[in-house]
Amino acid sequence: MGTLTKGRYLVLRGLLLLIYCTASVISKGGATGDAQPDAVPSVQGTLPHFIQEPEDAYIVKSNPIKLRCRAVPALQIFFKCNGEWVHQNEHFSHEYKDLNTGLKVREVMINVSRQQVEDFHGPEDYWCLCVAWSHLGTSKSRKATVRIAYLRKNFEQDPQGKEVPINGMIVLHCRPPEGVPAAEVEWLKNEELVSSLTDDNIDTRADHNLIINEARLSDSGNYTCLASNIVAKRRSATATVIVFVNGGWSLWTEWSACNAPCGRGVQKRSRTCTNPAPLNGGAFCEGMSVQKITCNAPCPIDGGWNEWSQWTVCSSQCERQRTRECNSPIPRHRGKMCEGNSEATENCTDGLCTQSMESSNDVALYSGLGAGIITVAILVVAVMLYRKNHSEYGVDVIDSSALTGGFQSFNFKNTRQGNPLLLNSSMQPDLTVGRTYSTPLCFQDSTDKELFDPLPDIKVKVQSSFMVSLGVAERAEFHAKAPAETFPRDLSRDYCSTMDRRKKGLLTLNGPFSSCKEPLRTTGVFGHHGGRLVVPNTGVSLLVPHGSVAENMSWEMYMVINQGEASVQTLDSCEILLGPEVTYGPPGLDLFCPVAMTIAHCAEVDAENWNIQLKRRTQDSKWEEVMSVEEESTSCYCLMDSTSCHLLLDQPGSYALVGEPLTQAAIKRLKLAVFGTMEVGSMSYTLRVYCVDDTPHAFQGVVAAEKTRGGQLLEEPKMLPFRANTFSLQVSIQDVPQFLWSIKPFTTCQEFSFPQVWCSNQQPLYCAFSLERYSPVTAQLSCKISVRQVKGHEQILQVYTAVAETEKESVPFFMQTDCTITSQTGPKAFKIPLSIRQRICATFDTANAKGKDWQLLAQKLHLDRNLGYFAKQRSPSAVILSLWEARHQDTSDLDSLASALEEIGKIHSKSSPKDQDECESDSIHIEASSLYGTGRLTSQNTEDCASEYTG
Repeated sequence: MGTLTKGRYLVLRGLLLLIYCTASVISKGGATGDAQPDAVPSVQGTLPHFIQEPEDAYIVKSNPIKLRCRAVPALQIFFKCNGEWVHQNEHFSHEYKDLNTGLKVREVMINVSRQQVEDFHGPEDYWCLCVAWSHLGTSKSRKATVRIAYLRKNFEQDPQGKEVPINGMIVLHCRPPEGVPAAEVEWLKNEELVSSLTDDNIDTRADHNLIINEARLSDSGNYTCLASNIVAKRRSATATVIVFVNGGWSLWTEWSACNAPCGRGVQKRSRTCTNPAPLNGGAFCEGMSVQKITCNAPCPIDGGWNEWSQWTVCSSQCERQRTRECNSPIPRHRGKMCEGNSEATENCTDGLCTQSMESSNDVALYSGLGAGIITVAILVVAVMLYRKNHSEYGVDVIDSSALTGGFQSFNFKNTRQGNPLLLNSSMQPDLTVGRTYSTPLCFQDSTDKELFDPLPDIKVKVQSSFMVSLGVAERAEFHAKAPAETFPRDLSRDYCSTMDRRKKGLLTLNGPFSSCKEPLRTTGVFGHHGGRLVVPNTGVSLLVPHGSVAENMSWEMYMVINQGEASVQTLDSCEILLGPEVTYGPPGLDLFCPVAMTIAHCAEVDAENWNIQLKRRTQDSKWEEVMSVEEESTSCYCLMDSTSCHLLLDQPGSYALVGEPLTQAAIKRLKLAVFGTMEVGSMSYTLRVYCVDDTPHAFQGVVAAEKTRGGQLLEEPKMLPFRANTFSLQVSIQDVPQFLWSIKPFTTCQEFSFPQVWCSNQQPLYCAFSLERYSPVTAQLSCKISVRQVKGHEQILQVYTAVAETEKESVPFFMQTDCTITSQTGPKAFKIPLSIRQRICATFDTANAKGKDWQLLAQKLHLDRNLGYFAKQRSPSAVILSLWEARHQDTSDLDSLASALEEIGKIHSKSSPKDQDECESDSIHIEASSLYGTGRLTSQNTEDCASEYTG
């Protein structure tokens, strides 16, 4: 009861105190109002008004936040958080007078810590509000929520790279990581901010996605989604956008003039895939770039004289005339004018008009005539006596070669531009179908030069081993005497029978004598500076890197191409040779780093259709597998290009590239060529069509055989894809002018079986068509040679040539003067200067945290497979550069290497702000800029150093 009485007492005391204070304030206000009515605004009868209410806040990491309230008029202000009053000691308050209104403003502030928010476990977020008291009551502010800010690391959706055609729409999706407050999204293109405010074609406002309405070439780049809030920033994975342009044909050019000066010819027109040109991987134009039509050029018609007119009446000068005209026929189409005079004049009085000559003149005239007659008679008698005295020698006809010194004249005709093999043809090659091998062909044997040197009147008969192996020797000597052959022949199969006949002395051949096929061999002496070995015209070379040979030492190295049949005798039945068998040595060769060997091949490389292996010959002449080109190996490295295979080898020996077809879609490339010869004293003309593996070495054998025959290349060689579908190869002759030429019945179409073609193993196949002209006047031949695989591809060889009998030797196929270059040593054998090579190796051989090591160099040079092989080398960068040298030995500059180094330098100059990394990036930039200048000098140096080659 005492406690209750005490409580009531306190309540009553408080109420009385409140009434007293209110009365005092009212009385003071009234008194003051009477004295100074405008000094303090009246706040009688108003509730507290909040000038500043607490705002939502986020706690970043462990930093507390501050909540503020300001109210007028207010006697007291307290915070209530999550329904509970905040202790008075936690409030920070002060009161001041507003200078504009004159009212007293009360401000209160509290701190909210991360621990307080984490300890709260309510149905809603942590909240606080302010309660302000005045004389008339209380007012509450808005609720302010307090949350802990964060931003997760992983994006809910990263943008994906795209390839978009030009003018297409690009949409890159991005869903930022979860966070409080929600993250804002920006887009970067190549590390620069993308803004839709400056480019109307870009929209970045729809659900954080980037939309490019119409793609432009300039929109290609690397795009990154950037999410950020008050806590952190997050970057998405980079999406590469490529805007490509599909190629479009330009307009057709005008038809060219007829290429034949007389009779049937060809007209061409062309167009280019430049409207627009394909860019960034866009599709190339479909269809033909060249069109051809036949044309008939009017032949020249020479003029002819008509009959003489009647003589005119004798004139006063005792002369009469007659005339004729050149109109029978009139010369047309650049024909020749008539030869001779169109007018004739003669004396019409039998000399009666002339005056008599003096007797002295008559004596001189008759004396001169008599002396001439006597001189002629003496010469005739002298010749007869001379012949009678020398009749014992049986010389009845004077050899005209004795008058000319034994030198025979050669009539060089214009060749087709771009191929030194084409002779005696006025028709441009059809370049619309297939591919051609454009590497110049020549020989390293010095006897080729002697074969075409002017000789005295001496006939030398020697034998060509290569010709015997091709099975063409018998017909080379007796073609004009024996009946013409018109049938397909497997030249490798005829090899044995031809050898037997030659041993019995039945054959006498033209060409270098040899009892068997001699291997192609090249040698060179290499020291510490390294060098390069090349077998000319075969697509085979060997690169000996700098530093592979110890200092103060040298090795005599060799490289041999085995041309015998032993290469294929030990292969499995389903395997074929894709290139020549190559041996390098000597056997005890000891080098510090691998050599790079390049071998040309004839396969359309496709891992799904081919199983291509590198094999090495063992000591017992068997083949063992070294590696499969699609598998990784640490013993050697194999890089397959479209036409060549580049090998990194540690052990000398005999190597061959062997292929096994996995499906019927496997393709082996064949090179097709047609040659022609006109036999002396014959009306027949022979066409020989060759089908050979598309490697320089195999085609060199064809050229060598035709060179001994005097054959002429009639059409640009073409490439035919030959599928492993077990179907045969058919060769047919078409469009032969029936009224000018005849061909034996049932010989217009000939066929090679599938095993003959597929398993030819670098040995040529050919078939012959023998045509006979009806009249010697026929001087031109035009026809088509169709070579097609049943249920496969087809190629057309267009033949249009002039035919003429000649007893002269055929014009040499090769006119180059540098065809015997086989080896080069020292720095000039390499494209990359030694100083730059050493700097590149020093930069990339040492791995660092930035990833700027040899692996990045291999990636930028597109050599980033089978990296385990490089890893085991003492200097991986040096081996990578050696492989790059071998791969680009036919190019004339270093732009690809310089571009790769420049790209690496740019990447690390952006990602490495420290001074040391900047220096390394600058070093890479210097090396790249040095290579740009060196590339232009390389081609000049190659020409200047030709004299320093040996071999």
